[in-house]
Amino acid sequence: MSFAFICRLLAGTALTLATLVASAHSYKLGSIDIGHPNARPTVAGQTMGGGFMTLVNAGAADRLLSATTAVAASVQIHSMTMDGNVMKMRQLDALELPAGQTVELKPGALHLMLVGLKAPLKAGDTFPMTLKFEKAGEVVVTVNIEQPEAAKAEPDHDHMHMH
Repeated sequence: MSFAFICRLLAGTALTLATLVASAHSYKLGSIDIGHPNARPTVAGQTMGGGFMTLVNAGAADRLLSATTAVAASVQIHSMTMDGNVMKMRQLDALELPAGQTVELKPGALHLMLVGLKAPLKAGDTFPMTLKFEKAGEVVVTVNIEQPEAAKAEPDHDHMHMH
């Protein structure tokens, strides 16, 4: 291996690690760990968006009572389920965080609905959001706006045929 190759490899590894560290941010409030608050970008005219994160409760049962942010008129806690081919979404009064459990807020499941967006959410931007828990209290987290992982590309099916 050449010295230049090793330097490029190390630089690429450092860049990858820096990207992971920047995107994998977390917060702690009492016994609750809040992992990687994020939202997807939206387009002009889109008035709603979704907020996602992982909540790990290492202590006694608690509940997420509410969330607020200046980028939206309101934030609602939602559950989403599929009933056959019908998506059912409903607003929850609070999100239960059982003792010793992990609750994941993700697309197509439990999530925070950002209602009345004041401007489009742009990939690479961030915004603050305040989370209010029944027992743990309040914490301000930074929400990263991130593109969803791209679908894996289909393999190239170009073939050279010999006749």
